[in-house]
Amino acid sequence: MLDKSFDPAAIEQRLYEGWEKSGAFSADPSSPAKPFTIMIPPPNVTGSLHIGHALDNTLQDVLIRWRRMQGRDALWQPGTDHAGIATQMVVERLLAQEGNADRRSMGREAFIKRVWEWKAESGGTITRQLRRLGASLDWPRERFTMDEGLSEAVREVFVRLYREGLLYRDKRLVNWDPKFLTAISDLEVESKEVKGSLWHLRYPVEGEPGRFLVVATTRPETMLGDTAVAVHPEDERFRDLVGKRVILPLTGRAIPVVADEYSDPEKGSGAVKITPAHDFNDFEVGKRHALASPSVLDAEGKVMLDEIATTFAAAEGVSDLDFVRGLVGQDRFAARKAIVTRLEELELVEKIEPHTHAVPHGDRSGVPIEPRLTMQWYVDAKTLAQPAIRAVETGQTVFTPKQWENTFFAWMRDIQPWCVSRQLWWGHQIPAWYAPDGEVIVAHTEDEARSLAREKFGREVELTRDEDVLDTWFSSALWPFSTIGWPQKTPELAKYYPGDVLVTGFDIIFFWVARMMMMGIHFMGEVPFRTVCIHGLVRDEKGQKMSKSRGNVMDPLELIDAHGADAVRFTLCALAGPGRDIKLAKQRIEGYRAFATKIWNASRFCEMNGIAPRQDFDPATAKLPLSRWILDASNNAVAEANAALEAFRFDDYAGACYRFTWNTFCDWFLEFAKPVLLGPDGAEKDEVKGAAQHVLGTILRMLHPVMPFLTEELWHRMGYGPEGSLIRESWPEAVSVDGAAEARAELDWVVRLISEVRTVRSEMNVAPSITVPLLLAGASGESLERANRWTDAIRRLGRATEIRALDGEPPKGAVQAVIGEATIMLPLADVIDLSAERARLAKERARIAGEAQKIEAKLGNETFVSRAPEEVVEENRERLVAARTEMARLDAAMARIAG
Repeated sequence: MLDKSFDPAAIEQRLYEGWEKSGAFSADPSSPAKPFTIMIPPPNVTGSLHIGHALDNTLQDVLIRWRRMQGRDALWQPGTDHAGIATQMVVERLLAQEGNADRRSMGREAFIKRVWEWKAESGGTITRQLRRLGASLDWPRERFTMDEGLSEAVREVFVRLYREGLLYRDKRLVNWDPKFLTAISDLEVESKEVKGSLWHLRYPVEGEPGRFLVVATTRPETMLGDTAVAVHPEDERFRDLVGKRVILPLTGRAIPVVADEYSDPEKGSGAVKITPAHDFNDFEVGKRHALASPSVLDAEGKVMLDEIATTFAAAEGVSDLDFVRGLVGQDRFAARKAIVTRLEELELVEKIEPHTHAVPHGDRSGVPIEPRLTMQWYVDAKTLAQPAIRAVETGQTVFTPKQWENTFFAWMRDIQPWCVSRQLWWGHQIPAWYAPDGEVIVAHTEDEARSLAREKFGREVELTRDEDVLDTWFSSALWPFSTIGWPQKTPELAKYYPGDVLVTGFDIIFFWVARMMMMGIHFMGEVPFRTVCIHGLVRDEKGQKMSKSRGNVMDPLELIDAHGADAVRFTLCALAGPGRDIKLAKQRIEGYRAFATKIWNASRFCEMNGIAPRQDFDPATAKLPLSRWILDASNNAVAEANAALEAFRFDDYAGACYRFTWNTFCDWFLEFAKPVLLGPDGAEKDEVKGAAQHVLGTILRMLHPVMPFLTEELWHRMGYGPEGSLIRESWPEAVSVDGAAEARAELDWVVRLISEVRTVRSEMNVAPSITVPLLLAGASGESLERANRWTDAIRRLGRATEIRALDGEPPKGAVQAVIGEATIMLPLADVIDLSAERARLAKERARIAGEAQKIEAKLGNETFVSRAPEEVVEENRERLVAARTEMARLDAAMARIAG
């Protein structure tokens, strides 16, 4: 006998361990079954499960369990990413806490050894947590972006791209993190609003004493590296200065005034200083005008003069060379303060304005990023992007929702060279060696590099390996094929590439999705996945982004502890509508925990009434309208669920399951079936029990992808199969039901009738203990026959003393509703005060109308809409829709009384 209540904690670990030990998650390359492949977006090895992971992996697990039940040979490839900066930061922090030597004191080899030790001790946290969620990954196939096989793939790709001319070294500007002393990707840069200043500085015009060109800047510390001042070519104020030179304050260097459309006449002073080595836009201006690009800040963001010292010139009242030399070694912000102070003393500051602007910061270091001109390794992304663009244009890979293709195209059609080198120790060390003359030799191994060097130089030469490592995204770009054996020709590679679907967030379309497509097409000859399913972010119930500073973060493990994995999974699935973010409230999870309880209680009710699995039940032989109706409704629910999953409409899938299970099966069918189940034994009872067990089995199979623990436990406990066997069961299919249309028409009519009666009673505040007659006016003979056949159910569920055709005039004070051709009437004048009810409804309607008016006024205010946070505006729109819906309901209720 099932326990009285459902306790997720009592079953989840046991069931999961059983599935995993039995190999229920395993793909089989030797199977003749059609493959279905999903590659997990590899979480960082340093990571812990957050709510975004929970959403992403729940959706993947729903798909993989569904396809597995459909008989596909399903591979959900697990693994983790080595996460260069994050892991190095974790281990360096750990070393500091332990009082050990820092990374540089230890040396590279010892430090890398310590990272691997950390990985062995703590690197499996997130994979253990994914098990708590119920994720059915093929764990024996787990990969790591720095395991031996993937490392081989990385070296092979690097060498091939280099030899094909698609990978090269170049000196360009990069996002430089002065704390971690490395280039970082755009994804690792976080823009923050900073309250600063806009300094208007006077640059004396050469040969025109007393005339200045005023430039506006937020970064006075980089002026030491200025090589020009730019003005807009159509700006009349400066037209005569174009081609002339100005004197750079403090250094005394003469620099040209150039005409360039980058300068905005409406911003600042209309003239901008150009420092090509310290600003991405300036770098492009510098290229257009063939300007020098001297760096004046070192790797730590401290002033250095090595590249400008020879350009100093004395200029009375403008230069101060001793002051400039004294800046060497100062931090950029200290130098900024000192430079502004000295310029004020020289009367070269026109004015200072408060200025709030976006400043890029390292997302992990927290320090402002410095654009820095360095020698790095680059991939020719523009060449590799073209086949990927064509693949999406021709539908070889499809984005869902489709609008995300525009995001993909926007970036890919304007793609820049991809900087793949990082100045870290943890990662794939670049397989490049340098000869004494600087000659680069790229090879798979050091032995191969030495052999190539001997061929080139005709003798043994000393080789020094490049100390940099590759960008983490480089190895993860190979994930769809490196994880299944490439560059070796494995059975897995032959069967599971290309994959079927990639499920991920929109924020890494550029950094991961696009790069996997570029690498996959280049090295495998076809796209790595057929569909890219993009989901939104999980936000709090007000639509705000979750963050520790706001205190609104939801820990999925805490939610699982409180409500069970099934409730958390179902909530995320139910809210995962296409193209929109998820507003997650704990009340929603509590509601779906109640859904799990409802299923448990319904199963217990079935068990107590002798409903058990039967092999001999044939749905096609069902004769009773009730049996035919529920079997037909079950067919429709399965069809809805299937269509939703085919279209990646997870919310529609959850909705179809919920409506059919809670409403149709539990609230209606079991209620209608009670008199039969409690009545005498016989053919009628046998048929209803047979239909009930068939439909309950269908529900458990249909819900299994999203609620695996509850359904697996009930499958076994109700006798459908051994423990842990549901995961291997087939997905339900439609069964033959004779007379389905007639049964559907009849039972749907009864449900609508009872629902209308309940709505009227609720609107009129009629207590459940009060029963009144139910009268039908204008009803057809067929409707009256239906009412007669279902009298007992209608009386019991509609709280009616009787149901009959209206004979004569309607009773005074009868509240009315329409169902089909008939008008139903409830004589309530003798049991409630109709005038008081009318007044109550009118008062409530007026109150809500007042609220709606206020919200309408707020949304009609352009200032509010443009300045208020997006989530606040959206919340007000939703409140307005809800208010209008409630007003319509109250109008209908008052009309019933009037009628």
